[in-house]
Amino acid sequence: MGSPNAQDSDINVQELLDKYSWTIRPCYLYDEEYSDCKRIMTRLHQRFVFGEMQDCSQWKHDYENCKKWEKTQNPQALKDLIDSELKKREVRLKAHRANDVWEKRTEPPSDWNGPLPPWIAERAKSSYLNYAKAASEKGEAASFCSIM
Repeated sequence: MGSPNAQDSDINVQELLDKYSWTIRPCYLYDEEYSDCKRIMTRLHQRFVFGEMQDCSQWKHDYENCKKWEKTQNPQALKDLIDSELKKREVRLKAHRANDVWEKRTEPPSDWNGPLPPWIAERAKSSYLNYAKAASEKGEAASFCSIM
């Protein structure tokens, strides 16, 4: 293992892991995303939806950074991987954050746990959830087993 460069020494690995470790996926998933992105059917879908084929290189780069972090604990690879995941998350949430049609709630509606409307209550009587609840109250295990 080589000595860390000056840029790596500025990275607080523990702080990154404490704050962002939830963003990092298992390495094989980045490889699968890259492979899927390059598939012919995915390429046709991209062409149909976006009007052009998408650049798949970020998935490959993320896979390489993930493997580098996994094998050598390279701080720059970790930082690049986390930055990439945060950027993807930002793109995914962009439309949600830009939505100015709906007023965002700060608390649930006052009647959020009120009784169900009669037609839903009637329908719920024959649901699996109702069956499972009744079985649970009797101390039994709920299961539906059918032989065809």
